[in-house]
Formats: sequence, structure tokens, C-alpha cells
Amino acid sequence: MGTTYNDDNILARFFGKSSNYTDIPNSLFKEYNVKKGLRNEDGTGVRIGLTRVADVVGYTTDEEGHVVPCDGDLLYRGYSIRDLIAGRSGNFGYEETCFLLLFGFLPDREQFRAFKESIAQRYELPDNFLIHEVLTSPSRNLMNRLQTLTLSLYNYDDDPDNTDVYETLRKGLNLIAKFPILGCYAYQAKMHDLYRESLVIHYPKKEYSIAENILYMLREDGTFTDREANLVDALLVIHADHGGGNNSTFTNVVIGSTGTDLYSAICGSIGALKGPKHGGANISVSQMMNEVIDITQFSTDEKVVSGVVNDLLDGKLYDHSGLIYGFGHAVYTLSDPRCELLRELCRHLAEERGETAKFEFYELFERTVKETVKRRKNKILPTNVDFYSGFAYRMLGIPEELFTPLFAIARVSGWVAHNVENKLYDGRIMRPATKYVGESAVYKRIEER
Repeated sequence: MGTTYNDDNILARFFGKSSNYTDIPNSLFKEYNVKKGLRNEDGTGVRIGLTRVADVVGYTTDEEGHVVPCDGDLLYRGYSIRDLIAGRSGNFGYEETCFLLLFGFLPDREQFRAFKESIAQRYELPDNFLIHEVLTSPSRNLMNRLQTLTLSLYNYDDDPDNTDVYETLRKGLNLIAKFPILGCYAYQAKMHDLYRESLVIHYPKKEYSIAENILYMLREDGTFTDREANLVDALLVIHADHGGGNNSTFTNVVIGSTGTDLYSAICGSIGALKGPKHGGANISVSQMMNEVIDITQFSTDEKVVSGVVNDLLDGKLYDHSGLIYGFGHAVYTLSDPRCELLRELCRHLAEERGETAKFEFYELFERTVKETVKRRKNKILPTNVDFYSGFAYRMLGIPEELFTPLFAIARVSGWVAHNVENKLYDGRIMRPATKYVGESAVYKRIEER
């Protein structure tokens, strides 16, 4: 009888032996002019396409092409995110943003009424979907569950593989309307199945906005204030898109360019967004701040807060990485406009809820991080959207495991818009190249090895 191996034995015995898994030195990337991580040497992203959907403004360039830091802005179809947040009508700002991203212009009153009605009519899940799909086999991770439920919707579509632009828009509207329901129900099913909590299922109300329905479906009593719904609506608007170069949107376009169905492309985006270096970063911020708050107890003593910040930078706290989550960004250099907007919205809700002291602690921590990094590293570190989004979710009573799914619920509109745009103006399969730097080998029969 031959020797048997478990998985650990196999991995230890064979994986480490292979010369094909040795390090590829950074010098080879420069030698072959390969853009590691699709980043230029100055940290800017490699251009991979053209878009009219959204633009992330994080820096300018001088006459010699050098990066010049500037205050950030986020443009949806040319409109600043600041104006879109300020100009919202009630708690339907996200619906207006969806219209803008998908169709390229702002609707008038009648167009907007018809669009809101179209979205509301799509809230309802297919017959038996709740019983047969949502409530069966709940997942420990809601992002994974959102993927499986999205693929399940494929089976309820009469023509799921139709990738015509009109059909893609129709399917996209369906996903935009149903994602909030899927996310909230997946959470309720998980809590019931794994933790034996009461199963709470509120059917969405057609007269409610998507933001209002999220709070209504999550809360046992279904109640919420207008200020709370307004903050959720703002979070959805802020997260709706971030240009064509962010990882999950790029993933969507790459998958969609093969001609596959929209459901498969969206599932790829969800998988990309789940990662802690992308959408999952908001959970890292939340967990880090839990530890910070446990240590400081919301202290306003600047020496106490400064000590915690230095310990984080020195790798003595949280995950010992030396990173402070919620700060820094791949594009924004001086400021993240989404963070600037969220900070003020959080301030207003904190005042309403009597949580001003907590908000002021976040501001003190933010200010201390920036000052410490400037002093220690002579570097400007902008606060990014994840820092205050976690605080917003906390005030709203939204559980941590829903932070990233809510990101996906918002971003699906941007994914659909870029998917459609690529079909209209490119149409070719995205097929970048890599450079082989391994060795040539001569094949030997097994008995000769």
C-alpha cells in the first residue's frame, strides 16, 4: 500500500519544492517596462480605457507630466458629487444618481417620476424566490451570499444570456432594485439560521425610496427618522461609482467584454469588492476603531490619542501592519470629497442622536493621524471615505457584516453603466499581456524523472 498524504503534507512536500514559485524580482518589472499592479512608477494608474460615466479627480499634472496634488472631486457624468448630494430631492438622491449614470443626463420631474415607479415595480422578488433561494443555506459571509443569489436570479430570467444593450439595461434595473432586498433578507436569514434570532421579513414598500426600504427591512419595528434615511441615501450616492479604473468596475468590464451574461459579470464585481483592499476596507476601519475606542474610551486628551496613533504606525496595535485604515488613497492626494461630505452628514445625525462626543472623538483621531504622519513621514495623508462610512453605519445601527454588501448595493448602478458603455463603444474582449520570465524546460517521461 502506497503512502497517503493529507492536503498539508502535499502542499509542504511539493509546493515549496517548485522553482516556478520563486520570487520575481522587482528589477524585472522595470527591465521589461511592466506596470506592476497596473500602476505607473509615480503611483498613478495605467490608462486602460475611455469613459464618459465618471471621473475621479485626485491630482493634476504640470507641463512635464509630474503629479501635482489637489483637492479631490468625484464627477458623475460631469456633475460634482458635492452638487448631487446638495441637490437631492427628499431621500431619492440615489435613484436620481442611477438615472444619471445609466442614461447620461439628469431627469426632469416627469422622467424622474416614471423612473422611480419603474424601480419600485421591480422591488418584488420572483415567485418562491424568498423561500427556495434566500432562506435556504444561508452563508456566513453576506458578500458570498449576494453572489449566489445574483446567479440564482439568472435562472428566473426568461432570456438571461441576452447581452443586447437594451436587455442589459433592463436586467441592470432589475438588479439595482433587487439588491437591497437580497442584502437585507440574506442578513435576516443568516441571523435566524446561525444565531437563532427571530426571522424578520418586511416586504419593501413601493412608496419608499431604496434608502428608506433598507432601514425599513433591517429594523424589526420598521421605523426610521428622515435624517437617518437621508444619510443612507447619501451613502448610496457617494458609493454609486468611482470611475472605470477601480478594481470591481474594471473586473465587471473585463468579464462583460467576453460576451457573457450580466449576472456573471456582476458576480465577479462582488467578489472583487469583497476584498479588504477594496470594498472590505470599511470593515478594517471599523475593527481598528473598536480597538482604538476600547483603549481611549473616547478620551479628548490629545496625548492619549497621539500615543495610540503612534502605536498603530509602529505596528503595536490592531493587526500589527503599521497601517492606519481609513487614511490614504490610490488617487486622491489632498482630500477625498466623499469623506468631506460624509463628515458633515455624520455631524448632523450625531447632533440629532446625542452622539456629538463620539463624533468629536473621530474628528480628533482624524486630525491626530494627519498631524502625526506629516511629522513622522513628511507626507500628506487624506482621510478616505471608509473612515466616516463606518461611523455612519454604527450610528444607524447597521451591523458590521452589512457594511460591504451596502457598498455593493450602491455600486451595482455604476457597474451596469460601465458594462453598457463598454458594449456600446468598445466591444472587443479585454485581453492584456504578460511577459514570461521563467526558464525553458525539456520534457522527460515519468520513469526518467
